[in-house]
Amino acid sequence: VDRAFARSPRGALKIARVLLALATFLCFVASNAHEAYAALAGLEMGITLLFLLVYLLRLDAKMRWLFWPLADIFNSVIAALFLLVVCLFAVIVKSNKGTLAGGVLGLILLVLCVIDTVLLCKKISFARPRGRNAPAR
Repeated sequence: VDRAFARSPRGALKIARVLLALATFLCFVASNAHEAYAALAGLEMGITLLFLLVYLLRLDAKMRWLFWPLADIFNSVIAALFLLVVCLFAVIVKSNKGTLAGGVLGLILLVLCVIDTVLLCKKISFARPRGRNAPAR
């Protein structure tokens, strides 16, 4: 287990995204909102938890066949787009206070997705070699 990742800014951001997606999911479920709202929050929580586990267990170093930072950027961008549409709709419709709270938490989650994308884009570099042929630093 990579304890340093959990303490890093990216790790803390992933943990915050999972917890905020859980809170958003619970708000949507408790308020009997449309199933699509809860499904989006649940999927975001599950996928982000998957990426968190991949990084915590260092599986990204063992499974080199996928460029994990790029997959993570793709996930964050797609999640941000879906969260923008669904949570704005939930805030505008606000059928009850639970739906409104879930929409607001979802918009905060959207901001965390954008921050995660920016941090990952700063980390990623296509010019550096990867894998076994990479020079030691």
